[in-house]
Amino acid sequence: MNERSPGEKPVIRRTDEPLLRRLMARFTPTGSGAGAAAVAETLATPLLALLLAFWLNPLDPFFLRAQFAWVWLGPVLVALRYGPIPGLTASAIVFAAWFVFGELGVALGELPKLYFLGWLITVMICGEFSSLWRNRVRRAESVQAYLEQRLEYLTHQHYLLRLSHDRLEQDLISRPVSMRDALVSLRALASAPGAAGDALPGAPDLLRLVAQYCQIERAALLPVDADGRPDGGAPTYLGAPFDIDAGDPLIGFALERRRLAHVALDDERADGGSRYLVVAPLSDMSGSMRALLVVDRMPFFALHEETLQMLNLLLGYYADGLSASELAAPLRARFADCPLDFAFEMARMWRVRVESGVASALVTLEFPAGEEGRELVQQIARIQRSLDVVWKVDGGDRPRLLTLMPLAGSAAVEGYLARIDNWLRQHRGSGLDDSGVGSRISMLDQVEPVALLSGVLKVPHGQ
Repeated sequence: MNERSPGEKPVIRRTDEPLLRRLMARFTPTGSGAGAAAVAETLATPLLALLLAFWLNPLDPFFLRAQFAWVWLGPVLVALRYGPIPGLTASAIVFAAWFVFGELGVALGELPKLYFLGWLITVMICGEFSSLWRNRVRRAESVQAYLEQRLEYLTHQHYLLRLSHDRLEQDLISRPVSMRDALVSLRALASAPGAAGDALPGAPDLLRLVAQYCQIERAALLPVDADGRPDGGAPTYLGAPFDIDAGDPLIGFALERRRLAHVALDDERADGGSRYLVVAPLSDMSGSMRALLVVDRMPFFALHEETLQMLNLLLGYYADGLSASELAAPLRARFADCPLDFAFEMARMWRVRVESGVASALVTLEFPAGEEGRELVQQIARIQRSLDVVWKVDGGDRPRLLTLMPLAGSAAVEGYLARIDNWLRQHRGSGLDDSGVGSRISMLDQVEPVALLSGVLKVPHGQ
């Protein structure tokens, strides 16, 4: 098997070793101690068999006239245990003993060639049998060792996956809404009519939503004027009320820089012994500051970059909702028939792209001319997500439907087009292409909204 578990080192074999050493390493157990023991047994076993044969039958130590040559049990055992090479070595010792016994005066007669040849073949067969099965056992042990390593690796991965699953489960418990659900709620808060003189309509609901999504435990929303000074309005609290020190260094840093500040900032003025954890201004697209969020208590593990980015996104989305007419003014001045909610959402999503780096998608569908095309526009306009905003453009030869998909990537756009294609096939018997409906995908990423809509609607940008 070619696959190795992570961390496993490849085995490097040297090819410049002597032939006999390589053969002995192949047919003997691994390790220096095992190799020495194999050599000792290879030499000692046939010698012990010869000594026992000479002691039991000194006149015929090779059992030439017996029914079985017991002296050859030594080489056979060596061959079965260590393979053909050690077996041949033990046979050579037995063969050399013929001449040694002859020198000692034992009457052995003429050298029996067929006798030695037959037992030599027997020893070789036993050695090949041993070698075959030892290789199979070695391969099985290697596979078993590999599987054990893979099992240990997968066990670690499963443990990490379980920890990750538990962490995700805790996040879902603490944040049961998605980002799009949060933005839908913020849209409703920002568009809800506030009380007379109320600069922050829906402020308690905003704090509850921010606490639910960013795990904030205690905070206050302080109304400020355009210069960043408290306008005298009463703060809105989340949790138990607490004193707000206007001279706190973290508040001063956030007001001066007009951006979110937290205790982990590497700045001398921001890190001046502040009693607060996070201070975030609510500034709209024009830069006007409407309020200041002061966070007094939140879990330590919740204070990270992702949470701060979400907090910035939610507060900016709410602040932009308070100035919807101002945000939509450039687009409505350029395109008089553009709906207010569409123009406002385009400007707000461009703000989100500039500050948080999250792009949105604009899908343009062009329908056939005539009453059939306008009917399709009305029907497909209903097939949208709760967060999407549409603009029905009836000018020109063919009606068009512009769908702004906030915070949507390519996968969401493909799913939207596939849903429309399936609807057309179910109700019209043909898909987008067969129905004469053209589609165009534009990302609200690099081009500002006015220029993007001018290109989509084929209107000169300066006109």
